[in-house]
Amino acid sequence: MTTSDTPGAGDVDRAVRAELARLRESIDNIDAAVVHMLAERFKATQQVGHLKARHQLPPADPDREARQIARLRALAESAHLDPAFAEKFLNFIIAEVIRHHERIAEDSGQDPAPTPR
Repeated sequence: MTTSDTPGAGDVDRAVRAELARLRESIDNIDAAVVHMLAERFKATQQVGHLKARHQLPPADPDREARQIARLRALAESAHLDPAFAEKFLNFIIAEVIRHHERIAEDSGQDPAPTPR
């Protein structure tokens, strides 16, 4: 097939374009659901951050984080999702949560308790 034989976007069969649009709409809906779920998760972690600040608890909990990572890796495996990807995703979220908890502690006038290592 030569370059001139390669179909351009305008040459794609109408049924293929319709299927692509349908799939992309589904992806867009899933992306919206993920954003809303993350917003709900962060609302809950903000409450945890305020509770930790009031009781001078450390912003991070390495034992819980390790349990959550193991749990999420197992969930990912059962869902046929790459566990390493799931772990990277959760580590990103955990880092953001800890950053929020540190800020909440600072804003409340509390020095965040040191994180146990």
